[in-house]
Amino acid sequence: MSGHSKFSNIKHKKEKNDAVKGKIFTRLGREIAVAVKSGGADISANARLKDIVAKAKASNMPNDTIERSIKKAAGDLSAVNYESITYEGYGPNGVAVIVEALTDNRNRAAANIRNAFTKGGGNMGTTGCVSFMFDEKGRVMIEREAGDEDEITEIAIEAGAEDVVVSDDGYEIITEPDDFSPVREAFEKSGVAILSAGVEKIPQTYSSLTNPDDIKKMNKLLDLLDEEDDVQNVYHNWENEDE
Repeated sequence: MSGHSKFSNIKHKKEKNDAVKGKIFTRLGREIAVAVKSGGADISANARLKDIVAKAKASNMPNDTIERSIKKAAGDLSAVNYESITYEGYGPNGVAVIVEALTDNRNRAAANIRNAFTKGGGNMGTTGCVSFMFDEKGRVMIEREAGDEDEITEIAIEAGAEDVVVSDDGYEIITEPDDFSPVREAFEKSGVAILSAGVEKIPQTYSSLTNPDDIKKMNKLLDLLDEEDDVQNVYHNWENEDE
C-alpha cells in the first residue's frame, strides 16, 4: 500500500463524524478495560495500558474520557469480561483478511463476522489460514511537517527502530513488537507529533483487485466489519484500497 494511501486514510478516519468517533472511542475503552484488568490502573507500571493510552490520544480521544475509562475499569473489574478472539478469512479474489475482536459473546461475534465475510463476497477460514502472510510489527506514523528527515530518522534508529520509510506525506517507523514502546516514547519525549501508533499485522505481500465488482464487495466487507461493535482491528493485504 502506498504511503499516500496510508496517511490519507488515517487522517480521514480521524476527521469522521461524531458517531464514528464514538464507536472508535468505545473500542479504545474496551482495550483500556482489558489492559487495566490484566495489569492494573497505574499507567507507569502497566506497559500495555501505557501503549493503549498513547493510541487513544493519537486518535484524539479526550484525556478526561481516557481517565474515566481507566477509573471505571479499575472500580468494576468483575464487569470486564471481554474475550480476545482472532478470525481469519478471505475477501474477494483471495484477499487475506484478519479480524481481531474483543467480545463478551463469542457466538454473536463469530456469527456477525462470518455474515460480513459472506455479504462481502468472501468467506471465513480456519485459524492460521492467512496469518502466516502477515508480520506483527510496531508502526509509528508521523506527518512530514512534524520534523525533518534527519531528525526523525535519528530518533527512530537510536530508540531501536527496525526501519524508517520516508514518503512525500511523512514517515512510517517500523519496529519489532518489543521495541515499539521505547520508540514511541522517544518521539513523545522529543515533542514530535504522532499521527498514529500501534502494534499491527503488516502484510508481507499485497493483492490487487481489478474487477469493479470485487472492489465493491471488498469495500462492503470492510464497511460491515467496521460497523461491528465486537471488532477491534481489521488487517488485510488489499493494495488498491480507496477510502
